[in-house]
Amino acid sequence: MGILKIVLDFYINSSIHVALAVYALTWVTLNNFGISYDENILYFNFYATITGYNFVKYFGLAKFHHRGLASWLKTIQIFSLICFFLLCFYAMKLEFKTMLWIGVFGLMTFLYAIPFLPKHLFLDKQQNLRSVSGLKIYVIALVWSGVTVLLPVLNNDMALNADISLTAIQRFLFVIVLLLPFEIRDMKYEEWLNSLSSSEDVAQRRMSNVHFLLDSLQRVMSMEQVGLDEAIARSLERSIVPFMPITDISTAITIMSMPAGAPLCRIM
Repeated sequence: MGILKIVLDFYINSSIHVALAVYALTWVTLNNFGISYDENILYFNFYATITGYNFVKYFGLAKFHHRGLASWLKTIQIFSLICFFLLCFYAMKLEFKTMLWIGVFGLMTFLYAIPFLPKHLFLDKQQNLRSVSGLKIYVIALVWSGVTVLLPVLNNDMALNADISLTAIQRFLFVIVLLLPFEIRDMKYEEWLNSLSSSEDVAQRRMSNVHFLLDSLQRVMSMEQVGLDEAIARSLERSIVPFMPITDISTAITIMSMPAGAPLCRIM
């Protein structure tokens, strides 16, 4: 039992489960567009996810000082280093244009963990994208959407079209919906209230609209017997919150709108 716990702890702490999710979503993209199994992009995404996530999670603990680290953290560092070499191996097999986009997403991941922003821009103590209130969830969703949709199609010489763009948007919203419960759970309410809202009433309206979005997606899934990704796709085709009350239009943020339809939702 003790060995199983050690294995499971390593599996979770080393981000292998996250890497498998990215691998699976990348494979879904390949299947959706009739692309044959692309070992190079699949394994690159797998090893890059482990390297990137462990860098983001443990940079604050290690900060490049290796002495005195816990044994489990040293093990994850060694494992991440091996994955880094493997991602470099598969990166050399990718198309040049794919590598350019990898550079963009890699820079976003780097800035996500490394302090670089002036403190006066936000209230958090750390100066990185991860600590900017309200921004973290969008950075994660954007990187996931680009890595699991854009990279596999570009690496197989497919021209971007409406179907690919819609798939990327769906993947972006899919990741946001998955992250919202954790974002709400981890949210420091008082800091969020002061930094993003002009008043407590505005903050409460914003949160009520978030819950409204989640409830709407849940109703679509329940009534139409579809999964979360299909619920998002159908919600893009028709507005699921066309009558959401908006009392302060100047603070409304449109998440997504169809060219000929009403917005999917607005978080006030």
